[in-house]
Amino acid sequence: MRIRAASSLLACLFVATAVNAQLAVPPAPWRGAGAPPCVGSDGGVYQCVPGPGVTAVRAGHLFDSKSGKMLSQQVVLLDGERITDVGAEGKIKIPAGARIIDLRHATVLPGLIDAHTHMFNDPKPGMSRETSTLIAIQHLQANLRAGFTAARDMTSHGNGYGDVDIRNAIDEGRIDGPRYQVAGRGIVWGFKPATAPESAMHAMVVRSVEEGRAAVREQIEHGVDWIKLYPAGAYSFSPTGEAQYVLTYPLPVLQAMIDEAHRLGKKTGCHVYGGEGQKNAIIAGCDTIEHAFGLDQAQADLMVQKGLYYDPTIVRYTEPYIDDNDNKNTGGKYRIIPIFEKAVALGAATRGMKVMVGSGADGSTIAHGTQAIEFEWLVKRAGMNPARVIQGGTIINAEAMGWADRIGSVEKGKYADLVAVTGDPLADITELQRVKFVMKGGKVIRNDIAQGGAK
Repeated sequence: MRIRAASSLLACLFVATAVNAQLAVPPAPWRGAGAPPCVGSDGGVYQCVPGPGVTAVRAGHLFDSKSGKMLSQQVVLLDGERITDVGAEGKIKIPAGARIIDLRHATVLPGLIDAHTHMFNDPKPGMSRETSTLIAIQHLQANLRAGFTAARDMTSHGNGYGDVDIRNAIDEGRIDGPRYQVAGRGIVWGFKPATAPESAMHAMVVRSVEEGRAAVREQIEHGVDWIKLYPAGAYSFSPTGEAQYVLTYPLPVLQAMIDEAHRLGKKTGCHVYGGEGQKNAIIAGCDTIEHAFGLDQAQADLMVQKGLYYDPTIVRYTEPYIDDNDNKNTGGKYRIIPIFEKAVALGAATRGMKVMVGSGADGSTIAHGTQAIEFEWLVKRAGMNPARVIQGGTIINAEAMGWADRIGSVEKGKYADLVAVTGDPLADITELQRVKFVMKGGKVIRNDIAQGGAK
């Protein structure tokens, strides 16, 4: 069952922020009050907002995410929500009357992409759908203001298909937020008795190949972009300290769900910690391997061979609470953090590995809007150089999401999604935690750079 109350709430609470090609003006003549409005997917009308027009962004430095190089004294021209030209000062003619945004004292980058978020919190007992939705909106708008102009939401955490509704509201221009791809409910193995009722809000439960394929089809019918799977469950330690991982779906079930998703034109993301389930996810061709505490060289090489992407979410699993849990469960004898850090470093060092940047922010251990710390951790704990990490959080994430033709780099024809910082992130990756300027689709979301600003 889709959550429609949340979308209705959004329509009431927020003024439209952009004109979307899918929205229509009511047939003439307009018989209501005021100028002819735009029409939302629910049939309701709202005020049309004109596009940003012709704009020129002057960049002191511009990060080219395709080459990994920093360019100097660049101009980015845009008309409406798209970039029309990019090049060096003196070679790009700024049209008369264009709006000028002066970022000559800043470093401009493509809009950042967070490949692993959860906009919804796990709902508390008695929490209304409206309250849960408002919290999710607060999260996604914090992410946008922090420079994340696009994101992948990897399940709604017990909120049904609420992430589908919010994605649609953003696409329609009803609210400001990142460009989202979403995964809905997710699919888990049969942990509860078959006779137990299944909540339409929580993860779908499957117990066979047939149920797995049907679950994939049902989620796609509800409008998800990704199928989130869980081939490996919790980790523990043996009495002698070896990490152990719970296997969930048998390989034939996992393979069937991945194949069904691919047959229907969708991608899969696999939550794995290690063990046989992680190996199965790679063998079965899961498009993105999430976390992977137990990654070894053979698995990493197979990922490269199969063209799979690695999304470690390193911050999420190296936070102090992880040590707290291990201390409690092992009496302080064993820790998963060094095992995980070694795995991420191994993956990053594997030739040809496409390392994504995903925070795992879920409203519990990482506050939404602060997740640019993921870039720092990949540099300082995984040994990646800053340029490659920034590529991971821009063009590599865009490739993994199938959006490399529209976002991830500052190029002609792509969306005008830009961020700026006042320092050099190639010298100090923590600069990305201090984003001062955000533009999404030509609209300035934030401009805290004192030297310039829109003129």
